[in-house]
Amino acid sequence: MIKVIYFDKVFPDMVELIESIKPSGVTVTYWYTLNDKEKEQALNSADYFLVALYKITQELIQKAPKLKMIQKTGVGVDNIDLAAAKTLGIPVANTPGGNATSVAELTLGMIINLYRKINILDRETKKGNWMSWEFRPSSYEVKGKTHGIIGFGNIGREVARLSQAFGTNVIYYDLRRLEPAEEKRLNVTYHELNELLQKSDIISIHLPLTPDTKNLISERELALLKPTALLINVARGNIVDEVALYRALKENKLLGAGIDVWSKEPVEDNPLLTLNNVLATPHIGAGTRDTLQTVLGLAFENIIATTRGKNPRFVVNGVTTIQQNR
Repeated sequence: MIKVIYFDKVFPDMVELIESIKPSGVTVTYWYTLNDKEKEQALNSADYFLVALYKITQELIQKAPKLKMIQKTGVGVDNIDLAAAKTLGIPVANTPGGNATSVAELTLGMIINLYRKINILDRETKKGNWMSWEFRPSSYEVKGKTHGIIGFGNIGREVARLSQAFGTNVIYYDLRRLEPAEEKRLNVTYHELNELLQKSDIISIHLPLTPDTKNLISERELALLKPTALLINVARGNIVDEVALYRALKENKLLGAGIDVWSKEPVEDNPLLTLNNVLATPHIGAGTRDTLQTVLGLAFENIIATTRGKNPRFVVNGVTTIQQNR
């Protein structure tokens, strides 16, 4: 029997979904349902860790002597101690591309919501306030706008495709520029970051959190934006300096922001939550049943392949074989 610990909080529907997808011969233990003694027992016998956002520390890894792989259901792995796993010879793998549609659709949803003040007008209409004209001068169409995409991997490209369907001009910034033929095929234009920020009506962020991307968008960068610009962050909270963003929004130096990811999660007492020009969601970018089915399917495929002696796919910490150096 292959023993897997699923670390993130679950509800009955989530358990039902995981149980329906897992292959035969796999048993899943749900971390949040265990007491301390049961957690120790589960770690001692676990073959695999399956995790979305829960923090996987060196201590957890060390307490799992049979651990063969840590499998992330998603792309960003900043919640996993990659160095500790590598030292112990444990591969860490993710599921690239599995959540691209879900995150991209949320991005476009936030853009339309902020441009048309849907969340505000929904609230006011339900209160009995008929605000049919008040926001028309400050509402916009997506068509004809320049959409600057920061990070042009699987998610960034899907955002570009959806955005172009609304009639935008897409420009992008990434550490790796595409070949000219690929840029032409995708109908996108490369710009350095500062130039992208200055030219864009819409900026959306689709980068991993690394030491190089922490506070990538701070006071200096925000000062480059148009006062009618939107900033959408569906990547990781610490890529944007939240204090600087609050000041810029408060002083009307940009039109609005859509924030799905936060420097501290769950978010508490964050002044950004007090602003009407902020659309706030609780890290739901990949939060659809469709995405869950995709990434869980990929994760279990990787677990079965590894169990059968194959190297896991999409390893992010450089460990391609199970070394078991403990």
